[in-house]
Amino acid sequence: MVTKPPSRDIDETELRTSAPKKVAVGVPAVVHALKIANEQMGLVRSAQTLVRVNQKNGFDCPGCAWPEENKRHLAEFCENGAKAVAEEATLRKVTPDFFAEHSIDELAAHDDWWLGQQGRLTHPMIKDADDTHYRPISWDDALREIADALRGLPDPDQAVFYTSGRTSNEAAFLYQLLVRGVGTNNLPDCSNMCHESSGSALTETLGIGKGTVSIEDIHSADLIIVAGQNPGTNHPRMLSALEKAKQRGATIVAVNPLPEAGLLRFENPQTIRGVAFGGTALADEFLQIRLGGDQALFQAVGKHLLEAEERDGGVLDAAFIADCTSGFDAYERGLAGVAWEELERATGLTEESLRRVGELVRGSSATIVCWAMGLTQHKHSVATLRDVVNVLLMQGNIGRPGAGVCPVRGHSNVQGDRTMGIYEKPSEAFLSALDREFTFTAPRRHGFDTVEAIRAMRDGRVRFFLGMGGNFVSATPDTQVTEQAMRRVDLTVQVSTKLNRSHVVTGRRAIILPTLGRTDRDRRDGKEQRVSVEDSMGAVHSSRGRLAPPDEALLSEVAIVARLCAMVFADAAPAAAPSADWAALEADYSRVRAHIARVVPGFDDYEARIDKGRTFFLPNGPRDERRFATVDGTARFTANALEYPVIPAGRLLLQTLRSHDQYNTTIYGKDDRYRGIHGGRRVVLVNAQDIEEAGFADGDIVDLVSEWTGPDGVVQERRAEAFRIVAYATPCGNAAAYYPETNVLVPLDSVADVSGTPTSKSVIIRLERRETSPGSVPVK
Repeated sequence: MVTKPPSRDIDETELRTSAPKKVAVGVPAVVHALKIANEQMGLVRSAQTLVRVNQKNGFDCPGCAWPEENKRHLAEFCENGAKAVAEEATLRKVTPDFFAEHSIDELAAHDDWWLGQQGRLTHPMIKDADDTHYRPISWDDALREIADALRGLPDPDQAVFYTSGRTSNEAAFLYQLLVRGVGTNNLPDCSNMCHESSGSALTETLGIGKGTVSIEDIHSADLIIVAGQNPGTNHPRMLSALEKAKQRGATIVAVNPLPEAGLLRFENPQTIRGVAFGGTALADEFLQIRLGGDQALFQAVGKHLLEAEERDGGVLDAAFIADCTSGFDAYERGLAGVAWEELERATGLTEESLRRVGELVRGSSATIVCWAMGLTQHKHSVATLRDVVNVLLMQGNIGRPGAGVCPVRGHSNVQGDRTMGIYEKPSEAFLSALDREFTFTAPRRHGFDTVEAIRAMRDGRVRFFLGMGGNFVSATPDTQVTEQAMRRVDLTVQVSTKLNRSHVVTGRRAIILPTLGRTDRDRRDGKEQRVSVEDSMGAVHSSRGRLAPPDEALLSEVAIVARLCAMVFADAAPAAAPSADWAALEADYSRVRAHIARVVPGFDDYEARIDKGRTFFLPNGPRDERRFATVDGTARFTANALEYPVIPAGRLLLQTLRSHDQYNTTIYGKDDRYRGIHGGRRVVLVNAQDIEEAGFADGDIVDLVSEWTGPDGVVQERRAEAFRIVAYATPCGNAAAYYPETNVLVPLDSVADVSGTPTSKSVIIRLERRETSPGSVPVK
């Protein structure tokens, strides 16, 4: 039975805690997923929808980017995938009457959970500078307002175009074409905030910014190291792959500051073993590492392998190192100067445990390292990932079965967006191909990434912002600075399926364009359309929604961008803007794919290769033929100085993370049952010893105050109010709390070297006692 949206925000005074779980998924996950689906979609619609998730003739889950096997289960989705589908396919609606009833100030006072629970957007809306409420506007008038704003800019670099990872290949390709036709490369995206460090490190060392493994490699690996990742919440379908690897004899090492349930034991609800016999123990070794200590871990493994090679010989793949790599001697010299005592200090682990992992790597015939945000959101993240690559190169674990690098992407098509050209620093090869295909000259100067875009808006250098999906205001760091920056923009536009905070923190003028989701039927010119996506392992497949959309007048992202292109470039002189039949592209997405096939390598015979749900893999030089498109054509060892956070006395190092009832900034519910948090979100997880030494007790209410020394040497402070201390099994000196509530603590200018990724896993904080309860603190 579909329930009404909540009438009030989360009441943090109702928060309670219990013991954390030691097992993930199982029957409780199925029950919870079906409960959420029934509340949002009803029983019949839930059944009709969930059986099509990730099926060859169905639609791609709007959640994570974990790949599917060729043979699909009847229920090819996880608990959080079911929640994501339910949120999108909900029968709740946000109509023009809703906006007439609620002022923008009233909406801004609600929390992110309440906003997201109201339902699907159905009609274009606009607010002018002095408006207190959004009002409806026609599609033509809304798009004309946007086109006029773009055409009226004195400098195209005064426009910023953000992209979330939900956008399809077809929409992303047209979107970047619109942006470059306008004359800028200001294309920040969610990759800038998550796996940009991965792309930077892998491009430098292996010549490709993607992983080098397939799902079959996971199944056949001898050793899998899962570092800085919580698959039980963020990528639950990965647990099935790890279980299969275990059944084939793999060893799994889990590296994480928190003992996450999904790293320990998996009860697969689709097997008798998972339901009735306690499931599968996953991690053979669990290393509870200190935040930011991962580079030291991989340097320790590398050092152990080098010492074993010198002592015993035959440990390293000498032929691979000689024939396919460069820089090994400098790497070896660099590790020789690193002391075991410092590696222990950086990781919080003993030399014995570090060497034990080194022995597992030494004895492995095929090793894969998987990682996510726990490795990518530190100042030294790129150096950390270079050292991951170093360890794999030592034994030739690139370009052979069961071995390689596996950055596990978050949103479902975040990797495909980048492949389609959503990037502020495009390659010359891509731009040249674009020029030839559309007979214009794309801009060559680099654009803004996400952090640079916020700085530019803050400084008054941006007059126009368009968000293609996502929730920019809640997803980005330094919340107060970001909100002030957005309010300085003349016009902000959000293309969205649901209400979120970016609709209530706006520029002087604002437009909301509702759009179709993955689950929705997309009929253009009398023909049902399909789109395509790329998963976390470079495989491309089609997606086609079947549900009646919330409103028959809704446009897809492809249609929105195609119509904008037609308006923006209507009077452009030949060669001054991209030349295409925009109406034809809107009417038939196969025409978009035909353009993609001629511009992006690896997409030849695009239409035929995704026909009938088939999947194809994009070219991957390191994986396919040990070919490395680096500066010297080899896989590159790098010598990296050891870095790790040093925590001042009386302070903690905070990581921001998701709850289990959450996907990115979308809050599905009030609980994080794996960690034992129920009914609230404003908690900070702290080691019991740290709580006692700071003079607090479990359950105390505190403010979190971050401390960061800016470029001018001045210590800056940021405050997140009213969090409940929860005693938890974190390493001493480390703490954890949920985003987006704690994004306010992450300084805008605190970013990873090279990649510019915000350092959301390395925030120095102190706890300050607070007398008021968390429920009394306003959202803003």
